[in-house]
Amino acid sequence: MSKLYLVPTPIGNLDDMTFRAIKVLEAVDLILAEDTRTSGKLLKHFEITTPMQSHHMHNEHKMVDRIIQKLNAGETIALISDAGTPAISDPGFLLTRACVEQGIAVECLPGATAFVPALVNSGLPNDKFIFEGFLPVKKGRQTRLKFLSEESRTMVFYESPHKLIKTLKDFATYFGEDRQVSVSRELSKLHEETIRGTTIEVIKHFENKPPKGEIVIIVKGKK
Repeated sequence: MSKLYLVPTPIGNLDDMTFRAIKVLEAVDLILAEDTRTSGKLLKHFEITTPMQSHHMHNEHKMVDRIIQKLNAGETIALISDAGTPAISDPGFLLTRACVEQGIAVECLPGATAFVPALVNSGLPNDKFIFEGFLPVKKGRQTRLKFLSEESRTMVFYESPHKLIKTLKDFATYFGEDRQVSVSRELSKLHEETIRGTTIEVIKHFENKPPKGEIVIIVKGKK
């Protein structure tokens, strides 16, 4: 019976791969991977020999119809991203939506997602929060920051190392220099680190120690 599986992969530590995820990747007819080179290393490590095909943000619009045809023909397909759960700031939404519209079964396995450990580890309120992912780079950035300046829930952002300080300075401008933030990087990896403090304190830290690796920023909401 045809089905699309959304399979989380480790965000750094390969020991975070679940037994169930391995079983699914071994059993499906095809694996859709964001970057076949990155995923090739993962599959090789777990001795998974299932055929793999590229599916990323630059080709997913063109690929969806073709994948739906395969699923309607009875194939089972797994979608994986380079790290974490597909469709969370990664490709996956378009294909999932198409499957739902076509009545094709979709199953998302539980597993690694970077923002959850960063949020829990932050020490900031996590009973209510919003996930913002990556802020707009240019168009719409100021508008979004102004809107979020009134947000009372804890906010979750993704950011790249070379844009971290700029984003923290934007937070200081729009949210206030004394707003509490927590920056987690290299989660689950050897050099995992979480820096907590006011926006100004955290900016100073990373100006003295330029960041590396994948980054999650947790920002306390407005009182």
